[in-house]
Amino acid sequence: MMRARITGTGSAAPDRILTNFDLEKMVETSDDWITTRTGIKERRIAADNEYTSTLATKAAERALQMAGITPDELDLIILATVTPDFPFPATACLVQNNLKATKAAAYDISAACSGFIYALTQANNAIKLGTVRKALIMGAEVLSRIVDWTDRNTCLLFGDGAGAVILEATEEERGILSTHIHSDGSHWELLYQPGCGNRNPAVQQTLDNRLTFLHMQGNEVFKLAVRAMGEAAIEALETNGLSPADVTLLIPHQANRRIIDATAKRLDLSAHQVFVNLDHYGNTSAASIPLALDEAHRTGKIKAGDLILLDAFGGGLTWGSALIRW
Repeated sequence: MMRARITGTGSAAPDRILTNFDLEKMVETSDDWITTRTGIKERRIAADNEYTSTLATKAAERALQMAGITPDELDLIILATVTPDFPFPATACLVQNNLKATKAAAYDISAACSGFIYALTQANNAIKLGTVRKALIMGAEVLSRIVDWTDRNTCLLFGDGAGAVILEATEEERGILSTHIHSDGSHWELLYQPGCGNRNPAVQQTLDNRLTFLHMQGNEVFKLAVRAMGEAAIEALETNGLSPADVTLLIPHQANRRIIDATAKRLDLSAHQVFVNLDHYGNTSAASIPLALDEAHRTGKIKAGDLILLDAFGGGLTWGSALIRW
């Protein structure tokens, strides 16, 4: 049976670091308050000349280098993001142009923090069908440009970054075992950006009412995330006849340490079975899982034969999981 295997990973983040101590000078908060409630110590902030496309391109180049393939071998490019360079064209097309991947179809996916798993699902299905042999899948965000830096409830959570993987067709007994995606649009108002769409176009009133910034009802999102991520993880394991004890490493969406800990507890996973880099990057939405996956891979925490579980939850509301035999 044909399946998709990850042959390369890559990531990129801006050089600028914004610490909790820096935020103490901007809003009424403290390092202790942020750390206790979120687990975040610092986040990366894009420079004026850095965009979602430039971060995604850097991550893609590193993934391609690891995989040992050239851009012109790619059949498909999918970029998950809620902070595209432009409403259109797709930022994936800008990345395609940067890479000179002239043979690849390219498009974006908007599924917020679950976007990477949604993109992985589509590419995996295309490879299993035989219509694609090699694909570049990315999650990239510049959330600092849609964060209200006067709102202490949201500005301390988010950061910028990008992650990428190369998928290649294989007949080996490893690769993506299954993916699972879900959504519930009845909760869309819990996490969204009100402005700059056609409901609230980019006019002065939208700017004056601060509708260009993301809005989040944190407590409600937290409760739904804990439940959905636990259920998605269990779904992936049960589909493949496996148990939490079989998991080598859980790489969850890096949104809040308490959500991660609650998910791990539900699965009865020990600390060494869960990868966390939230403290250094904050919530990078669609970039968080591929960025963490690349860091785990490059630091030797993932080896051939390991069972890797990806798990995400985000605006939409959307959630999903993927199980991978490395």
